[in-house]
Amino acid sequence: MASAPPADPSAAPAEKHPVDQVPPTGKLIAFGLQHVLAMYAGAVAVPLIVGGAMKLPPADLAYLITADLLVCGIATLLQCVGVWRFGVRLPIMQGCTFAAVSPMVLIGTQGGGLPAIYGAVIISGLAMVLLAPVFGRLLRFFPPLVTGTVILIIGVTLLPVAGRWIAGGAGSPEFGAPKNIGLAAFVLVVVVAVQRFAPAFLSRIAVLVGIVAGTLVAIPLGFTDFDGVGKADWLGISTPFHFGAPTFEAAAVVSMLVVALVIMTETTGDMIAVGEMTGRKVGPRNLADGLRADGLSTVLGGVFNTFPYTAFAQNVGLVGMTRVRSRWVVACSGVILVLLGLLPKLGAIVAAIPAPVLGGAGLVMFGTVAATGLRTLATVDFRGNHNLTIVAVSVGMGMLPVGVPEIYAEFPDWFQTVMHSGISAGCLTAIALNLLFNHLPGRAGAGTERAAAGSDTDSVAAEPPLLPGSRVENAVQKSGEERG
Repeated sequence: MASAPPADPSAAPAEKHPVDQVPPTGKLIAFGLQHVLAMYAGAVAVPLIVGGAMKLPPADLAYLITADLLVCGIATLLQCVGVWRFGVRLPIMQGCTFAAVSPMVLIGTQGGGLPAIYGAVIISGLAMVLLAPVFGRLLRFFPPLVTGTVILIIGVTLLPVAGRWIAGGAGSPEFGAPKNIGLAAFVLVVVVAVQRFAPAFLSRIAVLVGIVAGTLVAIPLGFTDFDGVGKADWLGISTPFHFGAPTFEAAAVVSMLVVALVIMTETTGDMIAVGEMTGRKVGPRNLADGLRADGLSTVLGGVFNTFPYTAFAQNVGLVGMTRVRSRWVVACSGVILVLLGLLPKLGAIVAAIPAPVLGGAGLVMFGTVAATGLRTLATVDFRGNHNLTIVAVSVGMGMLPVGVPEIYAEFPDWFQTVMHSGISAGCLTAIALNLLFNHLPGRAGAGTERAAAGSDTDSVAAEPPLLPGSRVENAVQKSGEERG
């Protein structure tokens, strides 16, 4: 039997993309915990708001929270690790979407109760799975002009969330107290100082260090309340249809289908943002896989007593800020969330972190998202075209519901569902204006503007996708401009 030829020592194995690299165990856990702490407050807010509006007893509220954390973890694992054609396989955290809060409160308080909510959630999740390939084909309408605008809007619309945390959290009796803002400022200083002066590993967990340091300072100052830890159970297991078999009411289903379209629009922006940050651009197939995972997670949410799921914009900034691009880090976060869902006492410990501590860290993270959008827009040509108008109007439309939340109060429910989210409002505006100015024929110079904007000819994810700023991409863009 002939022996195999000796291996060529000069042939080194191809290096894995940073997205696929697995950090050492200690770093993996630290980075993963950092993501969990950054998104925890937002993750439990939806079940608290919906359950509170329906006047559920404390035991049912606690059940909703543990079920939410469990499915958050499963959804995050599905998105990061991927199973067949489900999962974008990027470092993306999953959480309950705020876009569904108003419709679910209406469904739950107008006689339908939780079973009607869960029936509508299951149908909307199935619709997202079916519509995912259609949305995947729309990626050509997201050139750098649109993606940069959307990423900028995501960051800017999240900043008020950090502001409310800094002031003490919505509903706090001491909202805006100087001590709250002082604690948040302390956390902000710690995060910036660790990033600037600490060794490389510590600088990448600057948010985690800031949150831990802020919590330790908050304990003797009376910010924390650990009473809930003693009352929480050690073990909590969510069972399917705990609140009864789902019911399917036409009006409820229609309202949640509108929410599904909003979720898919927001998730598209988040996935493109993470693709830009990690250097692995999202193509039509990747986008469809990610949206399909959103749909399956939403179906699981309806089965396991929780709500629709989407990519969590809060964590997009953390990826850009820390420059830790591994999807396995966020997969580790998913495992931690599953444990928090199965062990309510651990969840109660995390819940005791004061809102100003999260606000100080959130200010950096959300600002990083906005800065990433500006970086993407810096590659767009604004000379001799209407691209500046597209950005200006889109950002303005995105900020309207943030600055004036009641602006659409007199409009139909479906319109409020779509436009009440600054992200979806700004994203839809950017897509529509880009089509109007850079895709519709009939104007002199349209070809030049399309090339300058990075239209579908130049920026659609070709196979293989072009990395931002690469020589090949620059050459393609230059060629497009010459053709125009």
